[in-house]
Amino acid sequence: MNEERQTVKCPVCSREMEVGSQVAKLYGAVRSAPRATSAYEGKDYYFDSKACKKEFDESPEQFIKK
Repeated sequence: MNEERQTVKCPVCSREMEVGSQVAKLYGAVRSAPRATSAYEGKDYYFDSKACKKEFDESPEQFIKK
């Protein structure tokens, strides 16, 4: 089984997570799986908590590096 994984950082707290990792989702492996997502200006952002997502959604420009 070939599993595609991508490491991403929460734009609010900078915690690393693995997207597409069933192991991380099931067992909380070395890196956790995202707990929430948001789309902004055509891009998906991943968050390690609902609190980080809420903070991002209130002011996304504050957390996006342009």
